[in-house]
Amino acid sequence: MMSFDAYMNQMKQMVQPMRDELVQAGFSELTTPEEVEKFFSEQKGTALLVVNSVCGCAAGIARPAVIHSLQGDKKPDHLVTVFAGQDKEATAEARKHIEGFPPSSPSVALFKDGKLVHFIERHQIEGYDAGSIVANLQGAFDKYCG
Repeated sequence: MMSFDAYMNQMKQMVQPMRDELVQAGFSELTTPEEVEKFFSEQKGTALLVVNSVCGCAAGIARPAVIHSLQGDKKPDHLVTVFAGQDKEATAEARKHIEGFPPSSPSVALFKDGKLVHFIERHQIEGYDAGSIVANLQGAFDKYCG
């Protein structure tokens, strides 16, 4: 039988490519509650927060759509991500800033000067095509990003 530490290490290795996909696109990972709180306390301008996940709709729709949405003329000043189910405390801290919505992963939140201005929940990702999500995000970027 595999030890718990070996199991956790194996899980970390399996999830790493899912983390790397957003990091390689310019996102900063927030892995602790302290990093999340520091980010939000200092956040000026616009910020896109992706609550990442291991589910199929994150891999097949959310992450590709978010990355592609950044190819437009307007985009957020800051790109950050937390990983639900992996960095639980950081994700819980980030969700404190997404008021009025139940926990959802994957999900995408756009903030302006620390205030939530646009949110895409899992039910608005799952079953939709990536192009719809790209259009949704680019519409929000056009409205809120300078």
